[in-house]
Amino acid sequence: MDLALSVGGIYLFILLGFFGKLRFGERLHERTLVLISIYLLQPMLVFWGLTRAPIDRRAVEAPLLFVGFILLFLLLVLPLVHRLFRDPKERSVAVVSSIIGNTGNLGIPLGIALFGESSVLYTSIINLANVFLVYTVGVYFYSRGNFSVRESLLNILRLPPIWFGVGAIAFNLVGGRIPKPLELPLEMGAYATMVLQLLIFGIYLATVRREAVHRGLALFVMGAKFVAIPLLAWMLLPFWASDPLLFNVLLLELIVPMAVMNVNLAALYDCRPDQVALLTFLTSVVFLAYLFAMSSWAFR
Repeated sequence: MDLALSVGGIYLFILLGFFGKLRFGERLHERTLVLISIYLLQPMLVFWGLTRAPIDRRAVEAPLLFVGFILLFLLLVLPLVHRLFRDPKERSVAVVSSIIGNTGNLGIPLGIALFGESSVLYTSIINLANVFLVYTVGVYFYSRGNFSVRESLLNILRLPPIWFGVGAIAFNLVGGRIPKPLELPLEMGAYATMVLQLLIFGIYLATVRREAVHRGLALFVMGAKFVAIPLLAWMLLPFWASDPLLFNVLLLELIVPMAVMNVNLAALYDCRPDQVALLTFLTSVVFLAYLFAMSSWAFR
């Protein structure tokens, strides 16, 4: 019940953004909110998230397996994406929407609910790895909808969060601690970012038009996220992760619905943000029922 209320509270901000856009229309400029979120507030969120607790070096195996699986899936799915979708933007959405999941806001509390507090060791560091996937692989592919390979690579380096993330990890590994007077302002900025991301998600959902829904794209992402990835994980992870808890956490983090950050990056690079918002919503709704089925047979 507590988990359901927590998830419901998160979705409240999405509704606020949705109805706010319906009410104010063009007066509510989503592009401005995206720029504020990514360039001004998200560096604080990344730094705060990566310095909240010491990085446990014992859990290095978890993010390596997570990133390794994602990269393997990318290699397998890219040829299929190029055959199915001619539009570069649709290709980018198809690829990134399948692999960038909500490992933080949803993955960590779900891990605790399903597998207990001991899962936090793995879920937290997998989320750290996912942050870098978002700002590298995610930025590259969303950029490719409009930019060349060179410009897309440069776009990764132009975003402040990636540098704040590197700095936060270095700060953490040398044992640095944020001074007490700065903890509250940093935490305020982090939570403000989360709220703003959810509002942006709701705003872009309000811009989706029924006739613009790409059914083929939606079917591809659903199939990749909820069929191909879990089946491949079920076949490969037992050979890679001998610890049942690590296996369960990896499987969970690979199938969580799309992260709201997808919408922010798609909007930043003008890569079908309305479609990405719709896919994020659809994967989030389907996941609620899907998780019950998975928990009964897939997890160890």
